[in-house]
This record gives sequence, C-alpha cells and structure tokens, in this order.
Amino acid sequence: MSVLEEMRIRSLGVIDDAVVELSPGFTAVTGETGAGKTMVVTSLGLLLGGRADPALVRVGAKAAVVEGRITVSGGDAVVARAEEAGAELDDGALLISRTVSAEGRSRAHLGGRSVPVGVLTELADELVAVHGQTDQQGLLKPARQRQALDRYAGDGVEVPHAKYAAAYRRLRAVAAELEELTTRARERAQEADLLRFGLNEVAAVEPLPGEDAELAAEAERLGHAEALASAAALAHTALAGNPEDPESVDATTVVAAAGQALDGVRAHDPALAALADRVGEISILLADVSGELAGYADQLDADPLRLAAVEERRAALTTLTRKYGEDIAAVLAWAQEGAGRLTELEGDDERIGELTAERDALRAELSVLGQALTDARTEAAARFAEAVTEELASLAMPHARVSFAIRQTEAADEASGIDIGGRSVVYGPSGADEVELLLAPHPGAQPRPIAKGASGGELSRVMLAVEVVFAGSDPVPTYLFDEVDAGVGGKAAVEVGRRLAKLARSAQVVVVTHLPQVAAFADRQLLVEKTVDGSVTRSGVTVLEGEDRVRELSRMLAGQEDSETARAHAEELLATARKDG
Repeated sequence: MSVLEEMRIRSLGVIDDAVVELSPGFTAVTGETGAGKTMVVTSLGLLLGGRADPALVRVGAKAAVVEGRITVSGGDAVVARAEEAGAELDDGALLISRTVSAEGRSRAHLGGRSVPVGVLTELADELVAVHGQTDQQGLLKPARQRQALDRYAGDGVEVPHAKYAAAYRRLRAVAAELEELTTRARERAQEADLLRFGLNEVAAVEPLPGEDAELAAEAERLGHAEALASAAALAHTALAGNPEDPESVDATTVVAAAGQALDGVRAHDPALAALADRVGEISILLADVSGELAGYADQLDADPLRLAAVEERRAALTTLTRKYGEDIAAVLAWAQEGAGRLTELEGDDERIGELTAERDALRAELSVLGQALTDARTEAAARFAEAVTEELASLAMPHARVSFAIRQTEAADEASGIDIGGRSVVYGPSGADEVELLLAPHPGAQPRPIAKGASGGELSRVMLAVEVVFAGSDPVPTYLFDEVDAGVGGKAAVEVGRRLAKLARSAQVVVVTHLPQVAAFADRQLLVEKTVDGSVTRSGVTVLEGEDRVRELSRMLAGQEDSETARAHAEELLATARKDG
C-alpha cells in the first residue's frame, strides 16, 4: 500500500518553511484558528495536480514549493504510470514536487523528472481521496461510485462482470469487422475486380520461374550471333591451324613442338620433367578448347525468327513486371497473394452473414449478463445504503438517509442497445447501469446527489461514513479529511474519531480538526503553530507526545492548557481512544 510519509511546504500562505511528518495510520493536524492547518490540505491538493493559484504564494516570496515523499509498492498502478512518465524511485519512494510562482506559472516534478501537471492529476485517484469543504474527489465521481459499489458487491458482481466484459470485447471486434465489410462494400468490390484482371493477365502469359533471366541471356546471344561465330572461328584457327594453309602457325603445333623438345631430355632432371608435364597439360587443354570452339560455332543459332519470338515473349513478361513486380519471381508471389485475397473478398457475403448472426447472439448474451449486473448492483446498493445510514446516525446525522440511484439511458433504437428490464438501453464496457450516490439529509427531503444534497460539514461526514463502509474495497490508500467534524460535538465527535480510527486500520488517514475528541484517536498528532511574526516555520509543525499532547488536547477542550479539569478530560479521552484501538 502507498503511504504519504511527509511533505515539505515552503512559502505557501502563512507557512514559511515547514515539514509535515505523517503516520501510516491516523494523523491528526491541530492548532489555533488561522495557524495554517488547512495549508496541509492545500499542499496535498497541489501535489495532486490541483489548480495553481498565485495568491497562495507567501507575500515577498518568488514561488511556493510543496514536496512530498510517498512509499509505493512495486506492482501498483502508480509505479507503472510514474515509470512511464520517466520517473525513478528513491529507495522504494516516489518523490513529487510542485512549484507555483508569484506570476502564476506552475511546474511539476515526479521522481526527479519534469512532467506535465496532468500526470499528477492522473495519479491522484490512485493515491489520495480528499474530503473537505471545497475540495472533493474520489467517491464524488459517479464512475468511481459504480466501481466502488462493484468492489463492495464482491463476487456477485465480479463474476457476471467478467463474463460481460469478455462478451463486450468480442462484440466490439465483431461489430468493427462487420461495419468494415458492409460500409466498404464498394471499395472491396473494386479491389476484387482489379485482382481478377491482374490474375487473368498473369495466367494468360503463364510465366515460369526464372524465365525472364533465361530469355534475356538468349536474346543477347541471338542478337550478336554473327560476331560470336566469327570470333569462335578465328580463335579455333589460332589454336588448331587452318587446313587450307599448310604454312600457317598455330598454338597447338607450337606447344606440341615444345613438348617433344623436352621429352628427349626429361629423364636427366626431375625439375625439367615437371615442366614437361605442365607443357603436356597445356597441350591437352588447347585441344579441348579447340574442340569446344568448333562445336560452339556449329551449334550457334542465328535464326532471326527465334530472336523475334524471344523478344516477343520478353515484351509480354515486361508487361507483367511493370505492373506486378520487379521480376517474374515477384510477379508470381503477387499472384499467389492476390489469389488468397480474392478468395477472402469473394467470401464477404458469407462472412457478413456469419458475423451478423454472431453479433445478434452476443447482444442477446449481453442482455442477460447486463441484467445480472443490474440485479447484483441493486442488491449490493441496498446493503450499502443501510450500512452507511447506520454510520451517519452515530455522526450527528440521525435522520439522514443514503441510497443509490441505479438507472439506464434509453437507446436511440433497438439496434444500438441491449435489453434490460424490457427496455432497449445504452450499454458500455461495464454494463448498462448509471450509478449515483444520493442523500436525503432529513425526513421529507428528496434524495439528491451527495455533492448537492449536503452542506460542507455534512458532506465530509457522509464521505467518512462511505469510506468506513467501503474500507478494504476501494483501493485509494490515503484519505484526507478537512472539517469532517464541522457542526459536531460531544458524543458525536467521539464517534467521528472512533470511525476515523477504524478507517485507519486499512488505509492512511489524515484529518485537519479542531475537536479534541477526534484528535485523541489519532496515532500521531501534529501541532501547527505560528511564530510571533505570524508565519509557520520548520519548528512550527511538531509531533506531540506525552505531556505535550495532553496540554494541546486541554487547550482544544477548554482554551486553557493548564486547566486541571481539561487535563483530566484530555487524559480520559486518550485512555478511551487507546482502549478502543
């Protein structure tokens, strides 16, 4: 689980330079009114990509800077998104910083890399849920409400949802292919006609592999037949002699004479014998070449009709290579591929029928699975509403009622929707349901969306009740509440503290509070104090322990740090909190 370890705040509002050290469990931030407690909420909002207001920059400073250190788990979505943005972890922690200049410019850094502020906003939903008078995130978003309800419902929704999601993905693929086949029918018909023409043209020529190279060589030979024959005859005469001229000298006769001269003395020296053998080899080679030259001249075809036929065939092959490939091998490859594509195109009508049947079957399946999702969500919503309403009764909202509105939107026509409850409704990857959390704050009030049906203080308490019920099912690891205790006192305040402590068993909880009954339940209490010049410095945010914590709780109870009655009450509160913990 991700945990916000600390924040350093500089030149923000009344805070000059302060470090806020947070507990993995429940941290309470307390202090006099106007001491700067809400700057903790503001600072966290900036780290999460909130709007940069230059008015937040401390007077006289060039910029406000907020830095946060969050420990993260190796496999969670936050790490994956941060690394995608180029961030690097620092010993298992993610460092986030936000700078706001007095001129209004804003910069964000994540894991040592400069990133767009939007990247921080993307991480916000996975890191922190903020609940305060003016800043609401997390479960105020209808999409988040549906996701949280699904997790709360467990297998009742998860099992049909997994089947629905698989069928939905297949339907999207089938619909896309079907649309491509039907909307591009004309283009595909034209493509098929072009393929048929080309394949017929290739079939009419019937080219053979390598034929173009063989014909090119034959054409070259036939085109120079006379020159080749003359050259071969002259070479043959030079090697074998001219029978009509007994006086002529030829290479064969000369080499033979050299061999005879050496044969008479070769027995006297092995070196000369070796040379005589080489002369003999030359004589044999000359005889072979002479014979082949005579045969070449006799076999050379100088038929002009054959040359014309070769050129005509080459022209036919050139027509194919100009259109379908750089050589005959490429033309044959194109023809093979084109034949396969033509078979595919000619089977479109049959494929359209198959896809249409599969699409209709998938839509019918989605109707059944979508109805199962709606039923499961409706059942889980009733359990949820009852549990949250019970929580609110202990949070000074005894007459409030929470419920879920689970609705569907009518589809424009039957073809674009699925059947849920006898109606054709719009559907998506998570079903057809639009889920919204409603609140009726008092008897007779009409249920309204929680963002509109409650005051700021009531809204924070509703969110607290919701988060307690959803603890363990909603993956947000850190919750920050500002003025969750507004309008609450006495026993109800103790119940607020008790429920915050309960939520802190499964997540990190940070609360800005003025109620000692709430602060007493915290695992760590931070005191924010101003200096004499009205600013909060590094020493102005301290962790309270032992006697210091009792003194602060006494001040919060009675406005007097040294009141014996207040001290006794403070010690009693701490004892009660420890007992409940």
